[in-house]
Order: sequence, then C-alpha cells, then structure tokens
Amino acid sequence: MSDASSKNLYTPWELDAEAIVVKIRWFGVLVGYFLVNFDNHAGDRRLLLNAILGLGVFYTLLDTIFTWKRKLFLADYPLFIAGMESLFIGILCYFEDGLSSSFRYYYLLSIICCALRYSWHITAICYTLHCISYTILFFMVANKNTVLFFLTMVIIGWIAWASTALTSLLRRSSKSLEILNKELTENQAQLESRITERSRQLEEAQAQVLQQEKMAAFGLLAAGIAHEVGNPLTSISSMVQILQRKPMDDYTREKLELMNGQLTRISNTLREVTEFSRPANMERKLIQSKPILLEAMNIAKYYKRTRGKVSFHESAEDFPPVFGIHDQLVQVVLNLLLNAMDASGMGGNVELELTKNMDELIFQVLDNGPGVKTEDETKLFSPFFTTKKHGTGLGLFISRKIVEEHGGKLEYSSRPEGGACFRVRLKPSLGE
Repeated sequence: MSDASSKNLYTPWELDAEAIVVKIRWFGVLVGYFLVNFDNHAGDRRLLLNAILGLGVFYTLLDTIFTWKRKLFLADYPLFIAGMESLFIGILCYFEDGLSSSFRYYYLLSIICCALRYSWHITAICYTLHCISYTILFFMVANKNTVLFFLTMVIIGWIAWASTALTSLLRRSSKSLEILNKELTENQAQLESRITERSRQLEEAQAQVLQQEKMAAFGLLAAGIAHEVGNPLTSISSMVQILQRKPMDDYTREKLELMNGQLTRISNTLREVTEFSRPANMERKLIQSKPILLEAMNIAKYYKRTRGKVSFHESAEDFPPVFGIHDQLVQVVLNLLLNAMDASGMGGNVELELTKNMDELIFQVLDNGPGVKTEDETKLFSPFFTTKKHGTGLGLFISRKIVEEHGGKLEYSSRPEGGACFRVRLKPSLGE
C-alpha cells in the first residue's frame, strides 16, 4: 500500500501486492512448521515453537480473509504490526537456535512484505525494529557469533533497501500505466462520442436531402398535373360562360351556374396545390400567425386517407407576428395535421389551436388517437423513425429542425383523456 491509512484496495498494483504478501506469509509459516517438526534442533521445545507458530498462522489467516474482502488487516497500525513481527521472530529465534536460527530469515520476509504494502519510511522503521530485535537476541544468547550478527544485519539492511527501491519503481510504473490507461479510456470515449455525433449529423443530412427530393418530386408532379388539367379546364370554363350569355330556360341556367361553381372550385384547388408545390420562398419576414394555420388546413382538407373532423379554435385576440419563413412554418403545421389525421383514424377529431402567453406563441395540434407508446417517445423526433406502415420517418424530424431554426421548440405530450398533443412554441416579434 502507498499509505498505511488506506483500508481499501483499488489499483491493480495494490491487489497484486496483497496477493504476494499473503503468499509470502503462508510460505513462511509452513516452512516454519516443517523446520520445527522435522529438524532435530527443536528438541523438547517443539511444542512451544508449534504454539508460537500457531499465532503466526492465526494472524496470516486474518490477513488472508481481509485481503479477500479487498481490505488490509490493521491498516492504521503498520508500526504495531512491525513491532509484533520483530518480537515474534525474535522469540522464535531464541527458542529455536539463537543467532544462527533458521527463523532469522523471517526478518527478510517481513521486510519484503512491509516494502510491498507500505511506503519507504514505514519500511525503514520496520528495519530498525528488526535490528533492535536481533540485537536484543544477540545479548540474550550465550553463544555470541559477532560475524554472524553483523552479516545478518547487513543482509537485512540490503534487503530493506533493495525491496524498497524495487517496489517504489513498480509503484511509479503502475501509476504511470494507470494514468496512461485513464487517458486512453478518455480519448476512446471522446472518439466514440465524435463518431456518434458525426453519424448523427450524416443521418440528419441524409434525411433532409431525402425530404427535399421528396418535396421537389411532389412539386414537379403537382405542377405537371395543374398544367395538364388547367388548359382543358380553362376551355370548359370559357364555353360555360359563353353559353350563359345566350337566352335559355331556367333549368339550363341553373345547371350552367352549378357547373361554373364546380369549375371554380376545381380551379381554386389547382391554385392551392400549385402554390404549395412551388419552390419555397426562403426569405425571412414578419408573418401573421393565423394565416399559417389556415393555409395548412386548406391543404390538409384534400387529404382523403381518413375522414376525420379537423377544427380550428379561432380567437378574437390579436396575435403578434413571428419573424421567419412562411412556407416552412406552413409545412410544419401541415405535417402535424396529417400525422394527427392518420392517428385519429376514421371519425376521429383533430383540433388546431393558437394561443399565447407572455413571451411565446403556441400552435397546438391535438388528436383523439391512441397516442405514442412510452418507449417510442424518446425516438419520436429521430430521423427515419416511424410507426406508420408506409411512413418515411422524416416529417417530425424535419419539422423539429425547422422550428429550432426559427428559435422555437417542438414538443410532444400525451393527453390525459387519450391521444397526442404536439406543441410548437415560437418567439413573437414584439417590436412590431
């Protein structure tokens, strides 16, 4: 561990270091039991040494359990652990074979474990405690081997320096790899985000191009039909007017007037379709709100897929104009009306409302259809998403783009009584 107060293990280095420490401790106690029970040096002290090693096994078992829980046993007391290990090893050496006891190598294992777990200054203190423990042992035993004593002290010190240097290097390397991995993950996330954003922009651009091509094709078709029908219609209308100037009975006059009225109706229909199909005027100017809705309704009345009722709740209130593109706003309202007519079905009701609050003009299109499924609401304005059997999934997407380009919002909400409500919020031109 990089610090004794750390109780939880997070980094791969710390997890691997704990696994190594636990293995070193188990190796030590198992080898200790082997030395005590299969070596003649123990003699009549074998039972006492086994009991002392039992304490080591108990501590190692607790250490293992805490490691499995990704915690460090007695994490806040590293010096206490170092002191107890120094005492534990000194007692083992004293009762086994003094200065030359094989258990003196436990000092080396303890130093390595301390270096793996703690910082260098904790390891240095641990080394000092081990030196004190071995020095006390030197003065307590009768057979004092000065060369062995100093050689053991030097080896313990060298192991403390080498293990501290090595673990410091490994920690720095692990930290550098952790930082690089974090940066790589962040860069990967940024790249994926950019790819997602570019894909979305490409999809939206494709949807807009497709919608423009669709409207252009419709315009050409409508213009061609208007031209082909307009010429014979003009001829028929002229012949009816000529006949109306001649003397005739009441019955014939009534039928000619009826015929002329129907011809006028056809002419008006052709004019409205032609105006809708003409190239859009992209000039931004002040536009009155109510004519936008009325024009969209006039076009929608020729939509014969369903025979629902469309009503416009007019208000005597004066509404301020909006600054924008007339044809585009008509297209938005028309798309919403056609969707509502499809949703409400045969005999359904579609309501068109125009209201305002302090700083917004609100166009609302409401229907009594089944509404939109909850799981589809988040995808409602996505390009190419549609719940219609023959839909393209472009109407709401294009409508939202147009409204946003006008500084407004296009929203959806379900109606408590059932059905859908699409709401266009626009900022009026208050300076006019």
